[in-house]
Amino acid sequence: MPSRADPVERAIADDEENEKETTMSQSPGEARHSPRVDALLAEMTLDEKQAQLVGFWVDQGDEVVAPMAGEKQSSTRYDEATAHGIGHLTRVYGTRPVDPAERAAWLWAEQRRLQTETRLGIPALVHEECLTGLAAWKAATFPTPLAWGASFDPDLVEEVGRAIGSSMRTLGVHQGLAPVLDVIRDPRWGRVDECIAEDPLLVGRVGTAYVRGLQSEGVHATLKHFVGYSASRAGRNHAPVSAGRREIEDVLLPPFEMAVGEGGVRSVMNSYADIDGVPVTADAHYLTEILRGRWGFDGVVVSDYFAVDFLRTMHRVAADKAEAARLALTAGLDVELPSPDAYLTLAAQVRDGRLSEVHLDRAVARVLSQKEELGLLDADFTSPPADIDLDPAEHRELARRLAEESVVLLSNDGVLPLGGSAPSRIAVIGPNADSADALMGCYSFVNHVLAHHPGTPAGIALPTVADAVRDEFPLAEVTTTLGCDVEGADRSGIPDAVQAARAADLAIVVVGDRAGLFGRGTVGEGNDVDDLELPGIQRELVESIVATGTPVVLIAMTGRPYELDWALPERAGATGTMVGLGAVNAPASANAPASAAAAAPRRPAAVVQTFFPGEEGAPALAALLSGRVVPSGRLPVSLPRSAGAQPYSYLHAVLGGRTDVTSADPTPVRPFGFGLSYTTFAHEELTVPASVAAGETLHATVRVRNTGPVAATDVVQLYAHDEVASVARPVAQLLDFRRVALLPGTEAVVRFEMPIDRLAFTGLDGVKRVEPGTIRLWVGGACDEEETVARLEIV
Repeated sequence: MPSRADPVERAIADDEENEKETTMSQSPGEARHSPRVDALLAEMTLDEKQAQLVGFWVDQGDEVVAPMAGEKQSSTRYDEATAHGIGHLTRVYGTRPVDPAERAAWLWAEQRRLQTETRLGIPALVHEECLTGLAAWKAATFPTPLAWGASFDPDLVEEVGRAIGSSMRTLGVHQGLAPVLDVIRDPRWGRVDECIAEDPLLVGRVGTAYVRGLQSEGVHATLKHFVGYSASRAGRNHAPVSAGRREIEDVLLPPFEMAVGEGGVRSVMNSYADIDGVPVTADAHYLTEILRGRWGFDGVVVSDYFAVDFLRTMHRVAADKAEAARLALTAGLDVELPSPDAYLTLAAQVRDGRLSEVHLDRAVARVLSQKEELGLLDADFTSPPADIDLDPAEHRELARRLAEESVVLLSNDGVLPLGGSAPSRIAVIGPNADSADALMGCYSFVNHVLAHHPGTPAGIALPTVADAVRDEFPLAEVTTTLGCDVEGADRSGIPDAVQAARAADLAIVVVGDRAGLFGRGTVGEGNDVDDLELPGIQRELVESIVATGTPVVLIAMTGRPYELDWALPERAGATGTMVGLGAVNAPASANAPASAAAAAPRRPAAVVQTFFPGEEGAPALAALLSGRVVPSGRLPVSLPRSAGAQPYSYLHAVLGGRTDVTSADPTPVRPFGFGLSYTTFAHEELTVPASVAAGETLHATVRVRNTGPVAATDVVQLYAHDEVASVARPVAQLLDFRRVALLPGTEAVVRFEMPIDRLAFTGLDGVKRVEPGTIRLWVGGACDEEETVARLEIV
């Protein structure tokens, strides 16, 4: 009998006779399958169908490179698991350091075996992680997704996706487990470095660009983690989500909808979380009604690793593996990854009547259609690739460009750029100053896999910041001192660091995170925190170096934003005068009393924020310090004032900001969209029509001038606020953005064109629509800088 926790199966049982009249159930919006798929499906046994709905982690062995992998790895032998074929092969290249050519030869032979030694001869689909590049030995490592967001450059991210896809296709990989489209809601969450931004439009635009790039090379992208994963209570991994319908509909779902509708993504992965008590893994509302019914998605839904059995072990909504499998499959989850576990019960459940074969057929047809679309059903595996370069020069060039565009200059008293007057003695200090691991995120191969193989070389060139500074300033005497570790309280290295700073003309102090999983690091999957101070005693190290009086350039190389108010000058105000060289950090105005200047705390002369910038990140940083590269990155997430102010988003309503009715101030130290340059920009003459009808296109223009001394790129940001609405609306909402390169003294008219539906929200009746009313729009250097303002009426 169906479980009381299985309403979907009860409904199916009531309607089973009608369903048996069709070959399979067609979800709303789902395309019909080809005659070839229908013919294969009609020929398959239950065991062969079941086999197509599972993966196998054939090379895992004793490796533990995924959450709970040690305790959850299936005990099924590989030869048994593939006797009837197999749906996926899990992380063939991304589990341990294997030579790409040797592994490709093994994979081609294994695919030939599946073609010749299983009854139907269906090859396996191979999937790999590809969040910061293909997670394989000797493959290029690009900046982490939070750096993608900081670049505000979807076109460049699309190029990166295309490069990653080309490497994957060369190796016979068909599906990549990226991008992550979770909107950042709380920086204490460990997986922030995998995310793109706290704004759904920026997440959607950049993430969709990555999807287009990857899929242009014949590799299917997989959206993660659908949906709500990043909105967990207190920023804890796998924690419950209590988001309201409006937050889900208006903030968390839009990036996924964009990637489905505009990006044509072919695969989606579920969230581990439960929303209001219902695990997404078993929630037909999201996996079927919204994803397929509302958006028309006709691809494949795969489980996050071990998520199906988590319905039994973590969510406790299933009594056993069979019930967990039934709940997930009927909700719309097609494939169980990484290895056979709960889905091994599906064939038996059909035989004994607990599960309708309709559901099995529906999922199998989707998998077969995916394999047909990828060319797997007719693939020739006779000639594996032999000459493989996974880190070619063009990939490193893309990595460098993205790293350069993503660096955010937070403050500068004029010390940068160093230019031709570079100091003759430079001390490069800090736990991340001479570390290659510090350049890369949690899902990079170096931090995700090689951490389990000490002594194994990375297989790619990974210059550190110290290396890059020596190359960038060949005439300078460069010394390197650790000072302290990323974590821990060992202060024994601070005196040497202080001495090195005193002997130098400039100190470059590089602090931040070390990415890893589940306690092996300070940020990454499972590494959630309850404060946002720099880990360990790094703040003490920085303050000790600043106290020497030697000018300090602080570089925060992190996977999340940290409290840096102690290192940054107070912001003069959101008036549009914040961008510019030197003006921001003047220690005291000419009219300020001398005592005030004397009392001002010492701070670094400049503060630079970079989010795990990848293999070319260090040269990019050095080029920015010298001035060969002018900073153009903008904060994709607010720089927090304190952990106690979290969760915080710039998308807050009036009562979510600083008010007179509470003494707590959540205002960030630097807001979303903020970033300085070595020049200044003026934004003027924002022009919009007097009125726009709902459903029409909004056209807007703004004049942008480079009013400073150097050529540079501005990120022009258009924001809006609905002045009176039926529900409380954000005080600022990003509507569009453009990167604009300008020579000194030149200007450009930037044109924005977008559907007015971008201002739609979920109303009191639960329906998402554009309401009539007055909209205030502005352009400025950040979300709260209203340099030029206009109004329009929605009619």
